[in-house]
Amino acid sequence: MPNSQQISSITFFRFQGFRHQLWAFGMMQFAHAYLAKAKGLPFYKLMGSGANDGFNPYPDWTTYALLGVWENEGHARHFFKNSEVIKKYQNHTSEQWTIFMKNIKATGEWSKKNPFTPSPALDEENKLTAIITRATIKWKMLPTFWRYVPTSSIPLKSNNGLIYTKGIGEAPLVQMATFSIWKDFDSVKDFAYQSKEHQVAIEKTRKLKWYKEEMFTRFQPYASMGTWGGEKPLEKYL
Repeated sequence: MPNSQQISSITFFRFQGFRHQLWAFGMMQFAHAYLAKAKGLPFYKLMGSGANDGFNPYPDWTTYALLGVWENEGHARHFFKNSEVIKKYQNHTSEQWTIFMKNIKATGEWSKKNPFTPSPALDEENKLTAIITRATIKWKMLPTFWRYVPTSSIPLKSNNGLIYTKGIGEAPLVQMATFSIWKDFDSVKDFAYQSKEHQVAIEKTRKLKWYKEEMFTRFQPYASMGTWGGEKPLEKYL
């Protein structure tokens, strides 16, 4: 689709205090009524998050995420400025951080489809790279998966090219994803090919075939709104 204006967004919401965290948990069900009617939003995913970085079976009750695939940036901007559901989230969150992205490449499927269209309008001077890896794990492979995969994220913490990463997912244990932002794609490749822990995870994935469905997609982040940890993580790169 050479004329595609599609963009994607991912928003992280931080909730402090039991009352707000309980509200956030409920919205994993109730927010669909609002999102299903959002104009120009053909695909979205509401997700919880895992503790620490990367794949993690333990939940982080403070952080939730919303991934949106928009027909164009105008629809996305209008949603974040005017939608009733975002205003509800603002009343309960201590922080929100939204990243706007153009797709570079996507392989595999997410809920039996590939919703991402590569953008024809990438900025060659913008080296930022965002990655989403997502999978539905076979039930019979859950113990084996969780025994090996979390260790593959350990080298992330010492990677100088990594700006941010968070484990996210639609359902605990079974439907998991990681989102990460890197200074450039070379940093991604360095982690993928030089990390022994990551290589072991890849080898076991090929050998044991523990995914029922999987997707790997790469984006170019080009704008952001809000803060995370009291900072604007992408400000000095954009």
